[in-house]
Amino acid sequence: MNAEQTAVVSVVHLLVTREYDVLVAMTHGRRLSASELQFAVEAYGRTLVELPQEALDGLDVVQIEGEEPPVFSVLVDLWTQEEGRSDLILELRLIERFQGAHEIEIMDLHAL
Repeated sequence: MNAEQTAVVSVVHLLVTREYDVLVAMTHGRRLSASELQFAVEAYGRTLVELPQEALDGLDVVQIEGEEPPVFSVLVDLWTQEEGRSDLILELRLIERFQGAHEIEIMDLHAL
C-alpha cells in the first residue's frame, strides 16, 4: 500500500466508524465540519463500508503541478453495504509533509 492509499484508508475508516470529530481533528477542521460530514453520510442513507482492494488500486490520484511540497488531488468512490461502489464521492487533498506522511484536507463529500 502506498502513502496516498494509506491516507485514504485512514479517512474512510473514520467515516465508516462515524468518528467525525476525530476526522475533523485529523484534518485540522479545514473545509468541512463534523456536522457537515455526518449530514452528507446520513443524507445518502446507506451504510458505508471499508474500501475493497480494487477501489484502492483504482484511486484517482493526480499530483498538482508546481506545488512544493508535493500536493495530490484524490477522488474516492465510497462503498456501501447495500450497493458496493456507491455514488458518494470523497474529494481529498493530500500534502506531503514527510516521506510517506500526508497532511489531509477533505475538499468535499457528495453524491453524484
